[in-house]
Amino acid sequence: MIYLFAGDDAKTKRKTYEDFIDSISKKEADIFFIGKNDFTPIQIESFYSGNSLFSSKSFVFFENIFERQEFEDFILEKLDLIKDSSNDFVFLEGKLDKKTIDAFKKVRTELSIFELPKEKREKFNSFLLADAFADRDKLKLWIYFRQAMDLDVVMEELVGILFWKAKDMILKNNFRKFKLEELQKFCEKISYLLPEARKRGLDDEAVFEQFLLEFV
Repeated sequence: MIYLFAGDDAKTKRKTYEDFIDSISKKEADIFFIGKNDFTPIQIESFYSGNSLFSSKSFVFFENIFERQEFEDFILEKLDLIKDSSNDFVFLEGKLDKKTIDAFKKVRTELSIFELPKEKREKFNSFLLADAFADRDKLKLWIYFRQAMDLDVVMEELVGILFWKAKDMILKNNFRKFKLEELQKFCEKISYLLPEARKRGLDDEAVFEQFLLEFV
């Protein structure tokens, strides 16, 4: 069986997901949790192709692994095999596109989609983050970064606005808070920060956050 908890209503989704985990923990089953930093295809193949050594069934929980495109591609390619497994697979993800949800529907996944009403969706103003960077205000920078993450803003969007801000400061000779060399170094490092973190199998969000706080 496959279960999918997804959508942008993070609070309701998390509560329902945790209630589901509580219900599973009362059963005689092995439980495994896999995040994007400990996902390995060979291990996943062993879960859907074999039985548990200690119980009749295993529950394998995946959290936000679709933030890595290669992991999403792997799972979607193996959905038919996962569906036929004697073990159960549970996915907790953010907002997914129609194509991905349809792929899960095709294998009769038990779907739990949690969407905020359009009028209640809070939009993040990326320029707040850019201005906090320009002012070299570490506290505000951290607050706005965390707010962006809570609202599921794509990190590449934040990289883009910060790169633009640094370049704009260079063009306007705005060196009140940063030296020219610092801004040039910032532009150089932030441009490959996320790809490099993902290539090395690191938590890209944690790497991004640490980079910002250390630089400012």
